Amino acid sequence: MRTSELREKFLKFLEERGHKIIKSSSLVPENDPTTLFTGSGMQPLLPYLLGRPHPDGKRIADSQKCFRAEDIEEVGDNRHTTFFEMLGNWSFGDYFKQEQLSRLFEFLTSRPEDGGIGLDPRKLYVTVFAGDKETGIPADEESIEIWKKLFAEKGIEAEYVALGSNGNGSEVGMRNGRIFSYNVRKNWWSRAGVPSKMPAGEPGGPDSEVFYDFATAHDPKFGRECHPNCDCGRFLEIGNSVFMEYIKKEDGSFGKLAQRNVDFGGGLERLTAAANDDPDVFNIDVFSAAKDYLERETGKSYADNKKAFRIILDHIRAVVFLISDGVVPSNVGRGYLVRRLLRRAVRFGDELGAVQGRESARSSLSSVATAFIDEYKMAYPSLAKQAEFVLNEMEMEEKKFRSTLKEGLREMERILANGVPVGNEIDPEKVFFIYQTYGFPIELIEEELAKRSLFVDKEKVKAEMKKHQELSRIASAGAFKGGLADSSEVVTRLHTAHHLLLKALQIVLGPEVKQRGSNITAERLRMDFSYGSRMTEEQKKEVERIVNEKIAEDLPVIRTEMPIEEAEKLNAEREFGQKYPDVVSVYSIGPKSATEDDPKFKEAFSIEFCGGPHIRRTGELGGFEIMKEEAVSSGIRRIRANIVKRES
Repeated sequence: MRTSELREKFLKFLEERGHKIIKSSSLVPENDPTTLFTGSGMQPLLPYLLGRPHPDGKRIADSQKCFRAEDIEEVGDNRHTTFFEMLGNWSFGDYFKQEQLSRLFEFLTSRPEDGGIGLDPRKLYVTVFAGDKETGIPADEESIEIWKKLFAEKGIEAEYVALGSNGNGSEVGMRNGRIFSYNVRKNWWSRAGVPSKMPAGEPGGPDSEVFYDFATAHDPKFGRECHPNCDCGRFLEIGNSVFMEYIKKEDGSFGKLAQRNVDFGGGLERLTAAANDDPDVFNIDVFSAAKDYLERETGKSYADNKKAFRIILDHIRAVVFLISDGVVPSNVGRGYLVRRLLRRAVRFGDELGAVQGRESARSSLSSVATAFIDEYKMAYPSLAKQAEFVLNEMEMEEKKFRSTLKEGLREMERILANGVPVGNEIDPEKVFFIYQTYGFPIELIEEELAKRSLFVDKEKVKAEMKKHQELSRIASAGAFKGGLADSSEVVTRLHTAHHLLLKALQIVLGPEVKQRGSNITAERLRMDFSYGSRMTEEQKKEVERIVNEKIAEDLPVIRTEMPIEEAEKLNAEREFGQKYPDVVSVYSIGPKSATEDDPKFKEAFSIEFCGGPHIRRTGELGGFEIMKEEAVSSGIRRIRANIVKRES
């Protein structure tokens, strides 16, 4: 069965049963600061689950685009994907368990000519909620009885097995059962996970999951006994009916929602794999054209290179949909995930021998993206309209990555040229610097080190990553002002260059020039400033000369805290429209003799109100170059600039 056919069947089946079909929401959630991406079908519908009337009524169905960043490392097996479509149906205070489970079973098991997908009911197994002593929420006895009757109607005796006591089932196993109960870790659903992790006001409830049995042999490394939630690959979860009737109170206890809701989600790709009785979701039709292209391009077969193929196929499909929804590669937030996906796909593409880029044609990964755009353009017409934008963003990012890879390799050579360390272990801080500054994958660093019989402690590198993540978290919370993307070394250097640039502009264009906004990422600094006309080439060259002169002087960069009245007397530059506290942080650059104890403000080159962070001396910058100067609006100009390496 084709994926598009199954999607259409599901929506038609629900529409015939009184459901209004709604369009998929964007992968970027609206008015939801708690998460980066839409990761489930219910996410855009949360207000209606909490009681707000939906404009289309109490019965809703859709196929929702979803992306789950936490699944990136899982991709490579036969079932995990970061992007997927979630078929969903909802009841907002209308029907409940009996109607939901009966209708779902009908759709799964009725013949295709009768509107279903024709799964063999003997291959279906279900799980239910075992109850939770901590919260006092009871076991879902009602669903157990409903499932028993539904299987009995098909001539199948459905034995019930309680697995909730040990939580994983590995010791009890199948025992000829068909209905299994698990604890909160498996059969409770909320966006936050188990009840103890749910914030006050969050809805949740017990769920009943349906698994398809591919009848593959059990792998004992996943436990002595097999059961539906076993990870050995025999069973695949294809649908989950959440009976959302609870809400967490401020005191930590649970009460009933004003209305009982049904929230069903069924993975479209997994359902298609089950309909075709093939446990590998990457064998469904939506991956076929892209897979065929990769096989032709690389001369390698999917059968012999499954992990690399699966990572490329999954990551490029996800990137296509994310960029189409406006998420472009960057160093922070959503953009960082797009960058990570694309760069990981590039590395595995190189491993397969995919063409890295051509003068007269698209790169090979862009061609993979084109295959996905062609596959999905009927269901999602916006993909075709934005195809050129998507492909251009991908190609620019791939080109940028390959450039940083070269820089990273050179940096690796410089580090190794300083001598082999005792014990052949490379400093994890240096490894993290290469990873952070050049986007150099840790796996590639390990490969390069191994050629010289060197190694790095991965756990120590992870610790460095954690430190950086905490700095980024603080930055995003507002501790670092001035439009900084993060607090990485590259961004910190560019931030100091930003101060030098503003002062140089005032020297060349006049003291009336003021900053009117900034945005600094690892790729470049961008500053908007007040000025009435286009800069001449001579003016730009002079600004560059002044900045580079101050870099060459290796001036100290000094932070001083002082009352705001004193800072104002120094005529320190301040961020446009920003309100400051009574005590402010001021950064001064120069003179060469200045120290933290004696900043010598009267002789300083630049003085600004600023929350940091900054480098300690301007000599750490290397060199400075203006890339572009342009108009933004009437009286406002914009400069894009970067720091460059000096010729040694």
